[in-house]
Parts: sequence; C-alpha cells; structure tokens
Amino acid sequence: MNSNIMDTIMNYGMPLGTILLGIVFGWIFKRFVHQRLKKITQRTDWKGDDVFFEAIESHIVLWFFLISLNIASTSIPFLTDEYLVYFSKLIVAVIILSVTLAASKIGVGVLNYWAERQGTNLPSTTIFVNLARIIIISVGVLIILQSIGISITPLLTAMGVGGLAISLALKDTLSDFFAGLHILLSQKVKPGDFVELDSGYMGYVQNITWRHTTLMERTNNQVTVPNAKISAAIVKNYDKGDPSFSIRVPIGVSYESDLEHVVKVTEEVAANVVTDIDGAKKDSPPVVRYFQFGQSSIDLKVYFRGEKYGDQHVIIDEFIRRIHKRFKSENIEIPFPIRTLIHKNNQS
Repeated sequence: MNSNIMDTIMNYGMPLGTILLGIVFGWIFKRFVHQRLKKITQRTDWKGDDVFFEAIESHIVLWFFLISLNIASTSIPFLTDEYLVYFSKLIVAVIILSVTLAASKIGVGVLNYWAERQGTNLPSTTIFVNLARIIIISVGVLIILQSIGISITPLLTAMGVGGLAISLALKDTLSDFFAGLHILLSQKVKPGDFVELDSGYMGYVQNITWRHTTLMERTNNQVTVPNAKISAAIVKNYDKGDPSFSIRVPIGVSYESDLEHVVKVTEEVAANVVTDIDGAKKDSPPVVRYFQFGQSSIDLKVYFRGEKYGDQHVIIDEFIRRIHKRFKSENIEIPFPIRTLIHKNNQS
C-alpha cells in the first residue's frame, strides 16, 4: 500500500513540482530581474526598450509556466507518446500566440515612437494601429498553423482567390480604406489639424479610421466624412506649414480726428493686446494702416498675427474693448454711419 502511494507521489509529484517551480521562477524573474531592467531602460534616451519591456511584462509568468509544463509533460504517466506530441504542439502554439500578442504591442509602440520622432501623427489614427496589429497577428497565426503541421500553401491560395471576390464586393469600403492610407501618407491632413473642405465643412481632424475621417466643429458637432471624399476634395488646411494667420480689425474715426494721434494710440493699444493675450504671435508686431475715406469716417485696419485658427476671437474681442475705452479717454470719435436721404415729392 505504501509502495503504491509512493509511486503515485513520484509519478505525479515530480511533474506538479516542475510546473510550480516554473511558475515561481517566472514570478521571481518578473518581480526582480524584469523590474530592475525596466528601471534601467527608463533612464535611457531611446524609448524603444521601454516599449519592449512594457509589452512582455504580462507574458513572463505565462512563458515560464508553459516551458515548465512542456518539460513536465514528459513525466506525466497517462500521456502516451502519441498524445505527448499533440500536447507539445499545443504548448508551442500557445507560446507562439503569446509572443505574437507581445510583438503586436511592441510593433504598435515602436511605430508610435518613430512617428513621434519624425514629427507625424500617423500611428495615432485607428487605421494604422489596427493595420499593424492585423499584419503581426496574421503572421503569427500562419506560423502557428505551420508549427502544428497544417500546410499554409492551400490556405494562402484560397485567401488570394477569396480576397479577389471580397475586393469586388467591398469596392467602396476598399476605396475608402486606400484613400485613408493616401491621406495619412501624403500628410494632406492629420489628427489635430483644423481644415475647411470645399463642401463648406470646417473642424478639427479627430481621427482617420478604415472608412471615415471625423471632424469636430468648433460648435462641438461631429462631422463624419468618407475618406474617398476627403482624398478628392479641395482642402484648406489652416495648420499645414506655418499655422499662424493674419487677423484684420476695421475701425472708423471722425474726419475731424488727428490721424497721427489716432495711429499712435491704436498701435499702443494693439501692442498691449499682443503682449497680454495668449494666442497672439509675439514676434509679429501689429500694423495699423488707413485704407479709405468712408461715407462718415476715415477707415483704418489693424492687422494682428494669430498663432493658429481660433485665436482670433479672443484677440478681436479684447482689442475692441480696449480701443473703445481708450478712444473715449483720448476724445477720439468713432462716428455713427450717416446716410442722407433726399425725398422728392412730385406734385401734379
């Protein structure tokens, strides 16, 4: 009786011990070795190693468990040689799947880091993130099928024929997909840009997905436009190149005004607005120019330079408030529009 118990313990205790030992080693490696290496890489300038260690962190214990399980499987009594082969293939498939998921995180992370270094926002869009993940996971699935003995050549042939049929059925969807790729690669627009389409829609580019580009209007209304429409549209991009732009504020003063004094006061007020208001381009001083004799006033314009589209509202508001108050204190008249009507009464 004792001999049978000892045999059972030896037969099942050794595999269980090997598996538990693998889990413990995995936890120790993750808790001490991996965490210390992660802290070291955080102090380096290159962020690619941070992406790598962050991606594999959740898989470390699983890898140690699967490796120990594969080692222990040779000692499990009820596993015959035939079943042991299938069991080993299953373990290898799970390992490859786990490595593939980690590789997809690494790929997306490195792609984001590269785009950040290049000054672009390509991977920030759903289309690039999903495309990178699908490619990496698809390669991993093909490797899994090959590792368990399934030939992938017929599968690739069937995918080619099926892909042709799908492309014909989903012509519009694929058109939007490739139009989205063209938009991103050509940098016609990118997330964060403020754009105006020839259809009249204006807004900030929120995201570029498989089929649509989403714009957020300044009124917080979301506009969804098919990528093919964006690709073929005439687009005014306010943030392309130098995003700063000219802001014009017209003013009219009385014909009795001292024009030199008006210019001096206006330039002083405008300069203070540029200094005090965020959004005004500090290295571009405001310009004051007279431009016409109006019906009831001499008209001038004040030119500011804003950092980006949308800043003009605060600049114009603040300038009008200040110039109105200053003109009052300087006795500079802003005349009301005057129109003379002559009424002829024909009497028979």
